[in-house]
Amino acid sequence: MQSSLSSRLRAYATEAAQPVDQDLVAALDARFPLEDLLAIAEEPRRKHFGNKIQVHILDNIRNGHCPEDCGYCAQRKSASAEEIPAYSLKQEEEILREAERAYKSGAYRFCLVTSGTGPTEKHAIKYAELVKKIKERYPMRLCLSAGIIKDPEFAAILKEAGLDRYNHNLNTSAEHTAQIVSTHTFEDRVRTIEHMKGAGVSVCSGVIVGMGETNKDIASVAVRLKQLEVPSIPVNFFLPVPGHEVTAAQQLSPDFCLRVLSVFRIANPTSEIRVAAGREIHLKEKQPDALRVANSLFVSGYLNVKGSDATETYAMIRENGFEVDAEVSDIVPTLMDAAGKAPTSGALEMKTREELRAFAGN
Repeated sequence: MQSSLSSRLRAYATEAAQPVDQDLVAALDARFPLEDLLAIAEEPRRKHFGNKIQVHILDNIRNGHCPEDCGYCAQRKSASAEEIPAYSLKQEEEILREAERAYKSGAYRFCLVTSGTGPTEKHAIKYAELVKKIKERYPMRLCLSAGIIKDPEFAAILKEAGLDRYNHNLNTSAEHTAQIVSTHTFEDRVRTIEHMKGAGVSVCSGVIVGMGETNKDIASVAVRLKQLEVPSIPVNFFLPVPGHEVTAAQQLSPDFCLRVLSVFRIANPTSEIRVAAGREIHLKEKQPDALRVANSLFVSGYLNVKGSDATETYAMIRENGFEVDAEVSDIVPTLMDAAGKAPTSGALEMKTREELRAFAGN
């Protein structure tokens, strides 16, 4: 039975067969040896990405003021104003200064994230103008995360401006979506991905694990992303911070997190698999093991939560036999060769307004 499952998982990892939900569910079960699973998932990671790690940095350009009720988000309606530093869209010059800083730091990609349901035509045009100006001044790849795209014309506007990638996570399965949000549907998210792909914009879409979903839900997302041919997949591990409706619905062990990452790699062997939010808290000392199957991570924190120090992250990458893929990473060259600092405490800390808006009022 185990050898048969191993053979099928290897077939998915080599794209000799399309992944099947029930096999991925079995791989998430503790009865399947974790080391065997990691070994299967490591093969496509090494084949397609070698020992390289892509590093990404987020820029939160609009915080709070969101009409959505996503239970996993501190920016959701009724909670964000009290729990996080809320602000409307940053001024253009503020965003351009942040883009300049990223470019001068050697960034390959600049990622802009905004709260809200999705852009109106007015906002789509505004984002397109920003994209065009940044691209003209600083020749970087640009990624935008601006919510649900209901009109394919908005996607075309962003593509014409030069947008390279659009982020919009599926977050969970179709069956579990209604348990965590009521203001939009799973299909709204799928259509957003399809609209952006139809306009010729690359997409980034992933999952949040730890919100009370079943292993079947997790497997379903991995397979759906394969069907959508998503090239970049962030795997987030839920962080219960103030303002969330969803609380810590389940305990995520480091070993289970490694199983999740392995399943997403096996189902999507050629995609960028990113260890995203929660890696420091949930993977703990097993973060290096995650890099055996994932080839990407965030540095310097997430939307509203602080992450490990950038120096510490670079040191972890280097000390475990990996190297930053400088050609496709948001790197900070002055930190690349720095010695690691003391490990973070592992406690959740929210970003301050000053950290979110370094150039406000300057």
